[in-house]
Amino acid sequence: MYKIINMQIERNLLIDDLIARIKRATFSVNILNGLSEEQLKHRNQENAWSILECIEHLNRYGDFYLPEIERQLIGSRPQPGAEMFKPGIIGNYFVGVIQVKNGKVKKMKTPKEMDPIRSDLAITTIDRFLKQQERLITLLQHAKRMDLTKTRTAISLTKMIKLRLGDTLRFVVYHIERHIAQAERYAAVYSKELTTVPHTI
Repeated sequence: MYKIINMQIERNLLIDDLIARIKRATFSVNILNGLSEEQLKHRNQENAWSILECIEHLNRYGDFYLPEIERQLIGSRPQPGAEMFKPGIIGNYFVGVIQVKNGKVKKMKTPKEMDPIRSDLAITTIDRFLKQQERLITLLQHAKRMDLTKTRTAISLTKMIKLRLGDTLRFVVYHIERHIAQAERYAAVYSKELTTVPHTI
């Protein structure tokens, strides 16, 4: 786990932490993949998401953010000397809203285009998620050579704001953690393995 010192984060420690979080999320989803399609589609309440809908929600965000992150990485020159990342005020706010803290999350309204409820989903939803995570890890590794403070990305919410690349990466990964934790809670009644996911992989 990285520490923020004087409002800065060491770039490689941040990236390594984010990669570790993605690997844990991938580990959990591979366990979820062992459930039946009926279990994956089960909805505990009428307006609650199913496990597959939690994952599809992440896929939709991935469809926006992965190409955007890749574009900015390709369009920027490597900066070996930019070893520290300084979070932005807006970026820190979004990260704080989305992050799971002490097992608790702040409720947020989902944009209509990102809401997968009652979508026609299949087991391939999980396959798509796992492929996205492979791509995200590759992008994170590439980001170790970039200036995470000066490089900026668009966000899905509005065209009026661009976030520092480091904040975007934090947001994307913490958002994944948020909804994989949600899917784990729904699946816990089916699989005891989900209660023993290791903290380090």
